[in-house]
This record gives sequence, C-alpha cells and structure tokens, in this order.
Amino acid sequence: MGSWGTLGPALLSLAGVALGAVGSLFGQYLVSRASGRQLEMQESAAHRAELKNVILKFVSIASQVEKAAFTLPFNGGTVADPVLDQLVDDLWLAQAEIDLTARSESLRGATHRYAARLAEAARGEIANVSSLRGPQVQFMDASYDDLWPGQRRAAGDSPAPP
Repeated sequence: MGSWGTLGPALLSLAGVALGAVGSLFGQYLVSRASGRQLEMQESAAHRAELKNVILKFVSIASQVEKAAFTLPFNGGTVADPVLDQLVDDLWLAQAEIDLTARSESLRGATHRYAARLAEAARGEIANVSSLRGPQVQFMDASYDDLWPGQRRAAGDSPAPP
C-alpha cells in the first residue's frame, strides 16, 4: 500500500469534503426551520388582521343595533322597522364571519350570545341596555384571547361601562 505521505492528503481531502457536506446540510436545515417559522408568523399575522377586521365590523354593526334598539320608540311588534331589521340581518352575517374566522370556540360562542341578546333588544324583549354588558364583555374578552392567544390582558385597561 501507499505510505502516509501519499494517503494522508487524500484522506484529509475526503474528510474536508465530508465535513463540507455535513455543514451544508446542517445550514440548509437551519434555513428551512427559520423559513418555516417566518411563514408561520406571517400566516398568524394575516389571520390576526383578518379576524380583527371581522371583529371590528361586528362591533360596528352591534353598536348600530344597540343604538337603534334603545333610541327608536318600540311599536309593540305591530309594524316592523325595516332599518332595524336590516341591521339585525347584517349583525347575523357579521357573526357568521366571525364564526368562520375565529380559532376558538369561546369567541364563536361569545359572539353568538352577544348577537342573540342584541336581536332580543331589537325585538323589544330587553328594556335595559345594561343587560347587554355581560355578553358584550365576554365577547370582547374572547376576541382579545383569540387575537393574542396566551397573553393576559392587564386589569383596568378598559374603562368601566357608564
């Protein structure tokens, strides 16, 4: 066989190629992990933005329903108010958007309960606006939890209802 003088450089060269290949594979693994995490973060941010938009749409319509239900004189159910009826229809459509977009069952349930109470108010079954505050707070808490899972809201961030 050959002497160490001829075999040594060949073995060292082969070891260098093997180390280079392992380093290259490890680098590719790290890049793919980082790319996966980046894609996951982008998807999460896009979902959060979409959910935020449907939540804000629901809140806007809910506010309009509440104002209409408690400022318009109730007519005892004899003649329907077409504006209020349309707002309630829009409210249920916005609730369905949240139902399709939300990740958590708690947000879906809280949205449905709040929409149901608002619909009752629109039908004149609720005479006091304060009876909406419980479902409203549950909806807002569930919205926060779905938008920022795992993060706790600091106590006292939102003002108390009048």
